[in-house]
Amino acid sequence: MGKLVIHKEKLNPEVIAQLLKVCPFGAIEYNDDLYINSACRMCKLCVKRGPQGAITFEEENVPGIDKNVWRGIAVFMEHDGHEIHPVSFELIGKAKELAKVTHHSVMAILMCQDASAFEQEILSYGVDELYIYEHSELYHFNVEKYTNCMEDFIKRIKPSVVLYGGTSTGRSFAPRVAARFHTGLTADCTILGMKENTDLIQNRPAFGGNIMASIVCPNTRPQMATVRYKIFPMPQKQNPTGKIIRMPIGFSLKASATLLEVKLKEKVVDISEAEVLVAVGRAFKTKEDLALAEELATLLGGQLACTRPLIECGLMDAKKQIGLSGRTVAPKLLITLGISGAVQFTAGMRGAQTIFSINQDKSASIFDICHYGLVGDAFKILPQLIKEIKEIKGVN
Repeated sequence: MGKLVIHKEKLNPEVIAQLLKVCPFGAIEYNDDLYINSACRMCKLCVKRGPQGAITFEEENVPGIDKNVWRGIAVFMEHDGHEIHPVSFELIGKAKELAKVTHHSVMAILMCQDASAFEQEILSYGVDELYIYEHSELYHFNVEKYTNCMEDFIKRIKPSVVLYGGTSTGRSFAPRVAARFHTGLTADCTILGMKENTDLIQNRPAFGGNIMASIVCPNTRPQMATVRYKIFPMPQKQNPTGKIIRMPIGFSLKASATLLEVKLKEKVVDISEAEVLVAVGRAFKTKEDLALAEELATLLGGQLACTRPLIECGLMDAKKQIGLSGRTVAPKLLITLGISGAVQFTAGMRGAQTIFSINQDKSASIFDICHYGLVGDAFKILPQLIKEIKEIKGVN
């Protein structure tokens, strides 16, 4: 990080006039004195194109850390008391890839009431060490209690990296841990890489998906990131060789709020779990339009999904949205109908094994990533497609 410094000894009316014109964000103001306001985007155009030496960029001196002290890539194992969330296993697979660069161990951190139901399954995905915090107070997720456990783990073990699932649990939990260690946290990463010096390369879409930001935290440890479900492939199971380490709880598990009751919500099949998806775009404007797509999805044993415009106009539930602001999916078959293929949508479906697209615009970007495509009106093609599938299946 750094800051812009105004050298007042170099200022005169002409220089001030040039500086006021050079900033595209109106961040440089003059009111008896020249100053930079909160609109500054740190683009440094005032340094590059302004009068030489009037404004300079100075790097802040950040105290270094001993990266050799911080070793290992840790994965937080999220569970509901009965099952481990699959995103945790996906992260173990990615952690193993990253560990090949640094030759560090892969760790799993489990907080629960009874670990016996989870231990062997976690070890079978190839972790080197499984650290367990076991207590009756840890049966249900409590952000304060879990944060205290993670703080203890980090202070004792000093992992270089901690990965969390980009779930409601991970998104509420990880920021608290990061705040306690004054370290960085990158949310919703889509790509993770590793430098030989143990710096984690964290890539995520920014500015509405129009650019990919590559983020590195070279001066703080541990490095932290959340990753959405279905971004990385599930690793293969193997014969367990890792060891179990039970961590003593020598700290308070008290929380500011007391959990009185847990009510289970009615379970619905998440589109992230579906093997077949039919996704519709803004061309579908009425419930009658959607009925065609829904019939196709039902015939194929799949689910209906959509892009953001259908959520905004109230035609579909937000849980059915694919993309940056929706779900990430990786079905065996994805059929897109009238979807252009904007990056905000495609960022959530690149894991699909087979993509079949219908769009009237032959230059639509969806055709750059689909495996099979038809240029045409979806409302003319769909009835014929449904008819032929019914004939094949012998359905009236």
